[in-house]
Amino acid sequence: MNKTLYFEVQEYKERLRKTKEAMQEKGIDILIATDPANMNYITGFDGWSFYVHQCLVIMADRDEPIWVGRGQDSNAARLTTWLQEESIRPYTDDYVQSLIKHPMDFVSDIIKEKGYQDRVIATEMDTYYYTAKCQERLALGLPKAKFIDGTNLINWVRIIKSDAEVDYIRRAARIAEKAMEAAYGSIDAGVRQCDAAANVYHAQISGTKEFGGDYSAIVPLMPSGIRTSTPHLSWTDEPYRNGDTVILELSGCYRRYHCPLARTMIIGDAPQKVRDLASVVVEGISNALEAVKPGITCEEVERVWARSIAKSGFIKDSRIGYSMGLNFPPDWGEHTASFRPGDKTILQPNMTFHMIPGIWLEDCGVDISESFRVTESGCETFTNYPRKLLVK
Repeated sequence: MNKTLYFEVQEYKERLRKTKEAMQEKGIDILIATDPANMNYITGFDGWSFYVHQCLVIMADRDEPIWVGRGQDSNAARLTTWLQEESIRPYTDDYVQSLIKHPMDFVSDIIKEKGYQDRVIATEMDTYYYTAKCQERLALGLPKAKFIDGTNLINWVRIIKSDAEVDYIRRAARIAEKAMEAAYGSIDAGVRQCDAAANVYHAQISGTKEFGGDYSAIVPLMPSGIRTSTPHLSWTDEPYRNGDTVILELSGCYRRYHCPLARTMIIGDAPQKVRDLASVVVEGISNALEAVKPGITCEEVERVWARSIAKSGFIKDSRIGYSMGLNFPPDWGEHTASFRPGDKTILQPNMTFHMIPGIWLEDCGVDISESFRVTESGCETFTNYPRKLLVK
């Protein structure tokens, strides 16, 4: 069977080695990974199958993790992972959304089969696709095991990217630029918001002549008018109006690696408050990016932003960025380091972040962002798109 692998097998094995090293430091014998991004990171598995229960069972003394998933998805594991046949363990369809049996019963049986029923088992207790029922059934099936929380263990391994991963993000950046240009070219007074969003989707997926795009973990966020007062709304079927402010938070995605990009645009005349707010945000993000370098902490970068906007009278009480890269819906963030007070994560080369210091007021907002890589001496911004308020 021809496999589709996006990295060399040795890179996957090195990721697994680092994961096991982190497991050993925490005294973990088995890690059950259910986060689709973590499953992809370790094995390459890539399928829209996370709506049913699936996981990797990573055992400290086993060379390969065991993929567990729905039977009809097992060929996806054969096609997209480096795993051998004995490491692919599908369950039958009578486990799917059943009130009698549960996929974690199947996982428990595998663990007992391997003789790990009384070991320390870590589960990703705070991930999107791991439910309370999953933990309940595992505990029921493995009463002698000791369960601990393994949330974000692999995520922290992921935080420093390989050069190959960085190259994928650079490709995603080219797609992000194209998507942003599609948004700017489509949005105008009288145009339906949904039609502009459709053009953005087309740009995201068609990509460039050299390479196509993937589906993004987050839909295009495109609120307009008073809806820009909150960050996570998207389009409607209403037409844009003269004087509207429009926030655009989009992403390019290539082989599951993201490059988010946010800009704010105005159609015709806009309130002076929006123009003033945009100037503050642009100055603040530029100053913060200049401060980025290896050895500085995330909170120190945030303090540069805070000092920059302090003189303006505007206030932002949420984080201004986060680690990002490989992911599946519903988020492109890695859930590790954030630019906010108290985060003492030390920046290292090939960490990748989305800096998005948006400010939202009661009736409007401005969102301007940059995705970047920490370099040996500073940072490399991935996209090359005007860092300013866009006017049409």
